[in-house]
Amino acid sequence: MDADTIKTILIIGSGTMGQQIGFLCALHGYTVHMYDVKDDALQRARERIVKLSEWFEKHNVKNASGGLPLMHYFTDASKAAQDVDFVSESVPEDPALKAKIFSDFNALCPQHAIFTTNTSSLVPSQIAKETGRPDRFLAFHFHDVRTTKIVDVMPHPNTSKEALEVTIAFAKKLGQIPIVLKKENHGYVFNTMLMTLISSALTLAANEVASIYDIDRSFMGVMGTPIGPFGIMDSIGLDTVYKVTKYWADLLNDKQGQKNAAFLQGYIDKGFLGTKTGRGFYTYPHPDFSKPEFLQP
Repeated sequence: MDADTIKTILIIGSGTMGQQIGFLCALHGYTVHMYDVKDDALQRARERIVKLSEWFEKHNVKNASGGLPLMHYFTDASKAAQDVDFVSESVPEDPALKAKIFSDFNALCPQHAIFTTNTSSLVPSQIAKETGRPDRFLAFHFHDVRTTKIVDVMPHPNTSKEALEVTIAFAKKLGQIPIVLKKENHGYVFNTMLMTLISSALTLAANEVASIYDIDRSFMGVMGTPIGPFGIMDSIGLDTVYKVTKYWADLLNDKQGQKNAAFLQGYIDKGFLGTKTGRGFYTYPHPDFSKPEFLQP
């Protein structure tokens, strides 16, 4: 198998990243099967993907809507798995859930298909055996495809050289810059650095050292960036940040991490999940940090 033989992509999970990865593949001419267990989730995904295509067209990607007919939506796993060559999974950060999903799809997908996970915090060796094809399994982690072309490619010790090379080549066909890890690392490269920043920002806020706005103003004002750590968390999704924070806090019995997770929980309980719900730490589509006066004396 080589990257040129990849024609059909299966996206497991129709959340924000599943939508972005699926549409990116469709933009590059691949047939995309998007699978989720709920019809309403797929309907929301379909609507948001139309908006995503409009965003790309506004940002100089001609005929981005031409990718929409290549997107197909399924709640039937057996139909979703039919004739696929490459699988990308983006379900919640629960290793037991991911393991079960891959095990189920292993029985349904063609044997040549490469399985990949878009996990933010786990490493592939945690669930490689359960996939049923550990030699054709690795992490293939995307960031926001609207703003970056960086994609992490992380094999585990038993990933075959062929699967790794095909995934690297496929990344390039999608116009991405593959960052290939030499060994497994929770959080890849950028996320390892980012989560340290996020953890520090949450600790400052949870301990009432400074306000959310002032923490972001401090970072943006010194670093000269258009967004701070709380704006970044809104773009990631507070539910995702919570799951990662809570997972590691509980695993390491980190009291401050648990306090940070509880701080996030307060927003999640109100339905404030970030940009995808129109409100998180900020209100969208015109958050305060985007206004000129945010950094004025």
